[in-house]
Amino acid sequence: MEPVSRRDPLLREVLRFALRCRALALLLQALFNLLIPDHAADAFSPPRLSEPGPWDLLVERLLGGLSRWDAEHFLFIAERGYLYEHNCAFFPLYPLSLRAGAEAALWPLQRLLRLRSRLLLSAALLNSLFSVLAAAALYKLGCAVLRCRRAAFLAAVLFCVSPANVFLAAAYSESMFSCLAFGAMWRLERGQRWLGALLFSLAAGARANGVVNAGFFLYSCAKRFILQLQVRSGSLRTLRPSWKRLLSAASSAVVCAGVFLPFALFQYYAYVRFCVPGADLQRAVPEPLLRLALDKGYRLAGARGVHPPWCSQRFPAVYPYIQDVYWNVGFLRYFELRQIPNFLLALPVTLLSSWAAWTYLMANPRHCLTLGLERRNSEEENKPRAGFCCPAVFVYVVHATALLLFGFFCMHVQVLTRFLGSSSPILYWFSAHLLQEHEPLLWSEGTDHQTTSLRGESPGSRGKGAAANPVLRLLSNWRFITPLSKCVLGFFLSYWLLGLVLHCNFLPWT
Repeated sequence: MEPVSRRDPLLREVLRFALRCRALALLLQALFNLLIPDHAADAFSPPRLSEPGPWDLLVERLLGGLSRWDAEHFLFIAERGYLYEHNCAFFPLYPLSLRAGAEAALWPLQRLLRLRSRLLLSAALLNSLFSVLAAAALYKLGCAVLRCRRAAFLAAVLFCVSPANVFLAAAYSESMFSCLAFGAMWRLERGQRWLGALLFSLAAGARANGVVNAGFFLYSCAKRFILQLQVRSGSLRTLRPSWKRLLSAASSAVVCAGVFLPFALFQYYAYVRFCVPGADLQRAVPEPLLRLALDKGYRLAGARGVHPPWCSQRFPAVYPYIQDVYWNVGFLRYFELRQIPNFLLALPVTLLSSWAAWTYLMANPRHCLTLGLERRNSEEENKPRAGFCCPAVFVYVVHATALLLFGFFCMHVQVLTRFLGSSSPILYWFSAHLLQEHEPLLWSEGTDHQTTSLRGESPGSRGKGAAANPVLRLLSNWRFITPLSKCVLGFFLSYWLLGLVLHCNFLPWT
């Protein structure tokens, strides 16, 4: 497999389309935020400690929709640090990036804008950058894994209209996490293990579920070792010396530890801040924030009195404690009749992800039963090695299925859309697979089961605009596409738009 050219026309089209979608999302959220009154939601809403100036009011009017719900936590942490205990549910890399952008890149605006306004502007700029880079990384990853540029291109374009769109635009960590996770997966596929480990480690510093990505390294190490043991007995001497195998295993252990390190360090930081006796930090807290803590029952850092229960655990970890006590997250806790609307909201992504896992299992039963750790036999040699059902996709299907099961049974189920949409490429690869397999309008780019060589240029890249972009091409021919295509695109586009309408006005969403 040859590397994708840096002048790849499909990559350029992905970048252009991603930029247009980001710009449109920012424009629409400002419009909806102006036209629709905000809902009075019971959400974290810290008081503003300084009077906004005219430019601050302008930024709030244009970008205020990006600061709703959990975005308030990220902006508050970037401005005030981890002042309240429940702020520790949000990992530090993204708030630190917002603060760095506000203080460094936007320092010329400090006389015009207060810190919060610069943080909001920093969030809009950084998330636009991260989401565009995530789309490019997903395209590169698709080329490496699917070995089909046409499928990789369609998946990356679908990511640009992701149903998790509003969370890629708002002041949430999803866009940063997607960029780092997809980039790490791509680097790992290219054999750049240490660079992939660094990106995975950074991703774990942005979101807690980043620690799951250590499984990619464990699987890669196990697969390499087991396949070496399966060589013919006459070739056993070709195995590497035992000390080299031990060195490889040790390096894999170090890599996995590096992925877990940000999580562990953050738990230690929280322990020192909320459990270790020290200076009374309440003296430095402004009166309005102290009053908010008393009114809402928030635990302050450095507060005197009884320490929180998690401090006395054998392995004190604040993150699971907050999920349990503050948000009632746990196994089957969300299975209540009043949560049926939220289960319906998560139904499309649940069905699509389950369908993806079932399709792959039916196409590769033996490969799945042996966990992809068995050498291909003569019967399997004739099976396609490109596209969604190729052997290389196995570990990504397992990863997505694990996230799906955990999210469905142990989390607030409505977050599944953004949880899977920002963590796994499977949602986009399988949607692209469905469109290519069942939409005749796309068959003109190649036969139903034909894949496009990485060495050549995809037929879809010859045109411009709607002709080069399969999603735009399908939308421009909406009346003629199949019902399945309408369902897939309808899910992506309706959630893309509804998220901007509802989330940006404090209305419940995913």
